[in-house]
Amino acid sequence: MTAHTSLPRRAAAELIGTAGLLVVVVGSGIQAAELSRDTGVALIANSLASAIGLGLIITLFGPLSGAHLNPVVTLTAWWSRRTGGEGLDGREALAYAAAQTAGAIGGAVLAEAMFGRTPGTFATQVRDGGHLLVGEVVATAGLVLVIQGLGRIGRPKLIPAAVAAYIAAAIWFTSSGSFANPAGTVGRSFSDSFTGIAPESLPGFVVAQLIGGILGLALAGLLYGTSRSAKPMPVETLAEPGPVDGTTPTKAAYETIG
Repeated sequence: MTAHTSLPRRAAAELIGTAGLLVVVVGSGIQAAELSRDTGVALIANSLASAIGLGLIITLFGPLSGAHLNPVVTLTAWWSRRTGGEGLDGREALAYAAAQTAGAIGGAVLAEAMFGRTPGTFATQVRDGGHLLVGEVVATAGLVLVIQGLGRIGRPKLIPAAVAAYIAAAIWFTSSGSFANPAGTVGRSFSDSFTGIAPESLPGFVVAQLIGGILGLALAGLLYGTSRSAKPMPVETLAEPGPVDGTTPTKAAYETIG
């Protein structure tokens, strides 16, 4: 994000960007399930659409807000500032997280309405079991590591493509399907569809994602060090000093999401 972009404008970018991401994730899931009875084929379609949409959204909104699209990514940006790097202060982080959550809910409801379904219907697909939570820890830790790692080695411009590719892969290699985003998870509880998650499954997934975020930061520090000059923040990396996502390095930081 640019250093001179106002917080309201950045928050608006986070809200719209996260809403767009949920429209892509939920909408492609509904479409895939309607067009194919084969779960594998539907998942391929959903994962490809989600990855492409995520990469485009990060590229478009990164210069404005860092395109965190994800409270975990925003927390990494806040932590970066707390430890002497560039990132977000507490007020900015709260504004980002609130905007992301509102955007995710709005995007899921819009996707439902777009396909002629009843908007606001809660998901009934229960996702429970320790193995799924382990999958969410792994998915989120990997997302944060990708964003932080590229930021710290000075390759922030690769983040949009790398995050998109990672999410496409993680949807397949994790047991949970790689939600890896607390706001996105809440939003998907408002869609009783292929990509939905029942409200009762939310607490476990969100806690697992937060643990994964902490683990990802720890791994980034272990592998790449904690040098302030490394500017570990995600999304904002694409722009000027700002927060990071995925998952906030300075001029090269960008964050995201999924």
